[in-house]
Amino acid sequence: MDFSRILNLFHGGQKSKEGVRSDMALTKIEINPMTRLEGHGKISIFLDEKGNVDNAFFQVVELRGYERFVQGMPIEEVPRTVSTICGVCRAVHFTASMKASDGVYNVEPTPTARKIRELFFNAHYVEDHAAILYALGFPDFVVGPTANPAERNLIGLVNAVGAETGKLVLKKRYAAVKILEMLGGKPIHPVAALPGGWSKRVTQEERKEIMALAEEMVELGQLTLKIFEDVVLKNPEYVKLVTGDVYKVVTNYLGSVDENDKVAFYDGTQKFVDTNGKEIARFKGKEYLNYISERVLPWSYLKMPYLKQKGWKGVVDGPDTSLYSVGPLPRLNVASGMPTPLAQQAYEKMFDVFGHKPVHNIMGYHWARAIELLCAAENIREIAKDESLCNPDVRSKLGPASEGVGIVEAPRGTLIHHYITDEKGIVEKANLIVATTHNKGPINIAVKRAAQNFIKNGVVNEGLLNMVELAYRPYDLCLACATHALPGHDPLQIDIYDCDGKLYKTLKNF
Repeated sequence: MDFSRILNLFHGGQKSKEGVRSDMALTKIEINPMTRLEGHGKISIFLDEKGNVDNAFFQVVELRGYERFVQGMPIEEVPRTVSTICGVCRAVHFTASMKASDGVYNVEPTPTARKIRELFFNAHYVEDHAAILYALGFPDFVVGPTANPAERNLIGLVNAVGAETGKLVLKKRYAAVKILEMLGGKPIHPVAALPGGWSKRVTQEERKEIMALAEEMVELGQLTLKIFEDVVLKNPEYVKLVTGDVYKVVTNYLGSVDENDKVAFYDGTQKFVDTNGKEIARFKGKEYLNYISERVLPWSYLKMPYLKQKGWKGVVDGPDTSLYSVGPLPRLNVASGMPTPLAQQAYEKMFDVFGHKPVHNIMGYHWARAIELLCAAENIREIAKDESLCNPDVRSKLGPASEGVGIVEAPRGTLIHHYITDEKGIVEKANLIVATTHNKGPINIAVKRAAQNFIKNGVVNEGLLNMVELAYRPYDLCLACATHALPGHDPLQIDIYDCDGKLYKTLKNF
């Protein structure tokens, strides 16, 4: 097995509680680094003496310390700070912390400010979902899951679909980036957040420009669904891959719904359903503490959430699991439909093809992501038609400071920001639960199941390892977002310096 990602024999003592059989010599295969994701992680696969998979682990090997960084910071500065957790996910952390700042000051944004926020947030959905589908997800299908990795990427995808189609996709995706810059003040890390509002009014000229840009984004959504249908649904082998059991993980699901039980991105009620689609619970705000627990594992910087009422049952799926999943597919599993007409048609088609709900086939994430892209574009078109978007009332009067929770549906799944401040609005404590953190358990199960299916009798090659990597790409991992705190106490020390080079703060024992 002469391959750069395959390591030497692993030796150990007794069997550990995590399931690694170390009472015999196990061959360890390491996929390091994992490819086509945000952040840095690795997969460790252990083969028994026959060359079959004994166990596999999805491990996160990087650290972010934002839950400590924001301590001592005015809450109104937090959105601009946490947007730098990730350059891809910047708008979702910005928005969730902004909503949390509303709670800290016990204030609701004005109707105009809320519309601007929703417009901004949906533009991020279009930009993010397009990037993930075309750069990270589609290459496996358009170029081929076992193709040469030098070709199985964005460049290979453009070569396959044609330069003109590639240019068209980039042009229409840029429409979303332009809206983010127009409303947020910057194209990457926005600066327009205010507790109870927004710092910038929308002019009539900007509203009309957004209306034109919205049409381009709707066209992008329709084009994306057509590419998915032409490339995936018309290929019997890919349909088998998408609907079969190899990439199937049976969990509970969490997503947000509006008052009509339709998918909600910016705001809504959080809804849990079980493995059969039966509603378990609904919650809002701080009530998340009644339903979600986080478990620290010794082999990853990433914690593993689970349903508190079911109790910890280990990294297993099935009807009795306490693990749950978040993201595009879970949102569609949880809701009764989409809030826009074109997306609703695509939603109905998807569940008709699968023939059941909830869908546990994780390749359905890609399809659901394409449907949500179209939905977000339709949302933008609808909001931009409203002339009241240009009203001057963009900020509400603040109340006394205390505690706030902001929850949004990030493109990758449910995102929770929770802050406790003093009476002046200075952050004393922060907790972030990110989509990839919610999905830690299901991702690990998916990776192990794929490894057990494709690696047999010691036969390992690049193509088979990519079939293992295929198991995490539907979840659209963002490890920079997820590893925001180091579990336990460690001799880690971080020195933070101001712009003059003077020591500002030292953080120890995260």
